Amino acid sequence: MVNVAVLCEGRNDKEFFETLISHLGFGKNKANFYIFGGKSKFFELANTKYKDLKLEIDSGQIEKVLFVLDADDATNDIVYGGFENTQKELNIVIKRLAIEDVSRAYIMCDPATKVGYLESFILSTIPEGQRNCIKNFLECSQFKSKENHKAILNQIYNIAYPQAPYNFEHHHFEPLKTQLTYLFK
Repeated sequence: MVNVAVLCEGRNDKEFFETLISHLGFGKNKANFYIFGGKSKFFELANTKYKDLKLEIDSGQIEKVLFVLDADDATNDIVYGGFENTQKELNIVIKRLAIEDVSRAYIMCDPATKVGYLESFILSTIPEGQRNCIKNFLECSQFKSKENHKAILNQIYNIAYPQAPYNFEHHHFEPLKTQLTYLFK
């Protein structure tokens, strides 16, 4: 029986978490994923996904919930952008939904800068020389759209590391692995 819900922004997030959950050996206890389709939708209390989640929690089908949102950058969004703003606003949503007792949150970003998204987190786990190479390519390519930037970064990473797509042993993964271990134990 699935008793864990993971709420995330998009399909790439879900694929990433399915890979990490399987790596941790929790593949048999797959989570119920709620894909919100963007960060702003997490802050809409009337979102039907919250209604469905609350029904599953109230019926005992879901016992633990992990919210996963990108930090993004506060310079682009002074309300929901940045690690602190995202955490603050998400805590308000969790409280208004009255699910504090079963909920945890993980804000995706580069742990050193507290800025960015899933791809920034993944990039932070590769050696500096390779990271700089990818960053330089993105800068000289002059991709303006955040979505294009994220998609291209994801593709570059997947092409460059087809055999071992994520360095799960990197110390940046430890807090996330701790969260997932809590969820599935």
